Amino acid sequence: MPLHPQAQAVADFYAAMRTTPFEELPPSEARALYSAGQIPSTEVVHEIREIMAGTIPCRLYRPSAQTNLGLLVFFHGGGWVIGDLNSHDGVCRSLANKSGHAVLAVDYRLAPEHKFPAAFDDCVTALQWAYNNAASLGIDNTRMAVGGDSAGGNLAAAVALTEVVPLKFQMLIYPAVDMRMESPSINENANAPILTKSVMTWFVDHYMNSDADRLNMSASPIVASDELLKRMPPAMVITAQFDPLRDEGEAYGKRLVENGVSATITRYNGAFHGFFNMITMLDDAQSAHAQASTLLKKYLD
Repeated sequence: MPLHPQAQAVADFYAAMRTTPFEELPPSEARALYSAGQIPSTEVVHEIREIMAGTIPCRLYRPSAQTNLGLLVFFHGGGWVIGDLNSHDGVCRSLANKSGHAVLAVDYRLAPEHKFPAAFDDCVTALQWAYNNAASLGIDNTRMAVGGDSAGGNLAAAVALTEVVPLKFQMLIYPAVDMRMESPSINENANAPILTKSVMTWFVDHYMNSDADRLNMSASPIVASDELLKRMPPAMVITAQFDPLRDEGEAYGKRLVENGVSATITRYNGAFHGFFNMITMLDDAQSAHAQASTLLKKYLD
């Protein structure tokens, strides 16, 4: 199946914009280029508040004035190198409004200035802080979930594996779960739109300190034991046909299912990595948000 026509148009647009291969840029220029391509969201949310989870900047999205909402702690994508609270602002607004529950976006430290496990540590800290400060957030800490896209999906899966707080759900959007980068789709989609094998290698090399880190469960959740996976909360794994990370995400979802976890695994055919962020441009992104929000609401209601 070829790229969806809408996806092809977006891919052509981004290809024309990026005259220098992403992996040839220093991180600072890559961040600036990524930020320049963002379209600010105009979706209205009941309350958006900047907060500090200890020393970690976060942004809280509350879709209503209720004081006992469930909470999704969301970790943005960007290969652990790029992305911030603004890059995924539209995603968080959408998920909060559609699910009816609060979303806490976490501005974790980025590589290569802060290599593994800095981002992971920040995400664990932010989740624990939210659990311990539920009243100030207007949420019920017995109804919490984690989620994220790409590198954020990696962090969500890794944080869930720590079992630091009880979780009702994990939302994994085309997650990077295997830093060894050996799944078939890595090569099959080596030259896919938006995310290529060489760009993914650039991201991983910036994040990892050593080859040993790649086998650490907090970097590669796929290496977790069956015994641990059996205790994981229900999950949703979304993948895209034209994505180097497709197969590892699906493999992780299948391992959850094989260990008795209720996991919904959905591949969006004709889509590329990053499509979930493009809710104003792609029908598939709208469908994925509806699916993600429906499951989030199911497990947090």
